[in-house]
Amino acid sequence: MQRVLILCTHNSARSQMAEGLTREAARRAGLELDVHSAGTEATRVKDEAKTVMADLGIDLSGHTSKTMHDVPDAQNFDYVITVCDSANYACPVYPGETERRHYPFTDPSGGSLERWREVRDQMKVQFDAFVDALSKGKEVPATYADSPAVKAQ
Repeated sequence: MQRVLILCTHNSARSQMAEGLTREAARRAGLELDVHSAGTEATRVKDEAKTVMADLGIDLSGHTSKTMHDVPDAQNFDYVITVCDSANYACPVYPGETERRHYPFTDPSGGSLERWREVRDQMKVQFDAFVDALSKGKEVPATYADSPAVKAQ
């Protein structure tokens, strides 16, 4: 089973949504993935993230904000994906077998629920493409801009 870690600064919004979206995409594809999210610092999972994910039937109510130190076997991931520039710069070095990806998304914090939904929908396209590539044994996009699904938009 492949392991995926999604990182953001506070593990309160984007990384939490990406974790839920990736798990759901893997479930739909019949792909066994061990998916986690974490932040460079822990805060709380934002209510807006829970609300917009619930729109898609994805429940984040049991999620908690955590740091990389709270993730089981934190140095053993097949993919480490950063979803904000700050986490990308602060991301620790991983062993040679770990593949790093950077898929930056705008922080919806402080915006309307509509803005949250826009960011969620952009993330859904990207993480659906990520899981689709994994399920087909293809190379996953190196960056958000390189994703075939994003280029098709």
